[in-house]
Amino acid sequence: MTNTGPTARIIDGKAVAAALRGDIAKNVEAFTSRHGIAPGLAVVLVGTDPASEVYVRNKGRQTREVGMNSFEFKLPAETSQADLLAKVEALNADPTVHGILVQLPLPDHIDERRVIETITPGKDVDGFHPINVGRLSAGEKSLVPCTPSGCLRLIKSVEADLSGREAVIVGRSNIVGKPLAQLLLRENCTVTIAHSRTRDLPEVVRRADIVLAAVGRPEMIRGDWIKPGAIVIDVGINRVPHPDDPAKTRLVGDVAFAEATKVASAITPVPGGVGPMTIACLLQNTLTAAQAIHENA
Repeated sequence: MTNTGPTARIIDGKAVAAALRGDIAKNVEAFTSRHGIAPGLAVVLVGTDPASEVYVRNKGRQTREVGMNSFEFKLPAETSQADLLAKVEALNADPTVHGILVQLPLPDHIDERRVIETITPGKDVDGFHPINVGRLSAGEKSLVPCTPSGCLRLIKSVEADLSGREAVIVGRSNIVGKPLAQLLLRENCTVTIAHSRTRDLPEVVRRADIVLAAVGRPEMIRGDWIKPGAIVIDVGINRVPHPDDPAKTRLVGDVAFAEATKVASAITPVPGGVGPMTIACLLQNTLTAAQAIHENA
């Protein structure tokens, strides 16, 4: 895992995601032929957050492209918690729906945890239900959060056998950092979760054969923090002023990309790295859920 050239290999998340969607489409076609029903993904959006609307629209398009049924429910921002929970319960009982995703964040008057816990674990394609979290932690079969699952696929597109590698995750969120740690432990990595309170964070990161940045701070991880030859996966998406025109913005990750490319063996760009993998892994989770319902019951 050494860098033989002057710059790191750029891991093309769009290409890896496209290949995964191609495999999913073939498996969806076979599933539909066997069971006479296509896997169905239901996405519930409460309110009119522009970023969420774009994300939901992309999910719907990609769901249909792989041959699945897409059910989209757009509810007004003033929807009560009781009405949202009733909608989730109806989707739990709907045999044409195999995966349920309630788009986060929700309006302040709705308890996100309560909504997540109402989704049937077998249809929880976000992998956020406490039962799926517990199963992942225990090393059992579960629906795994999409972004961590996508990160692992990107790492393994560079190096298939991760056994014995030292991985450092910067960020301890329930959505990315913690599930990533569980996935890497399954791959027999030695895993450290670092965070804002970690003492001498640069030295901790320098130990890593695999660096996973999910801290939400623009370009916080500098090039001289990276061990030569390391694989760097940048989960961060931060909008910052454009250097050539302060009136405009651009997207950057949590890693100082230009610096890190001179040291790492492989690195994900922002955008175009981890982002495309999230929806692809959501589609994989939906297919997995449908298979569990119809084939493993």
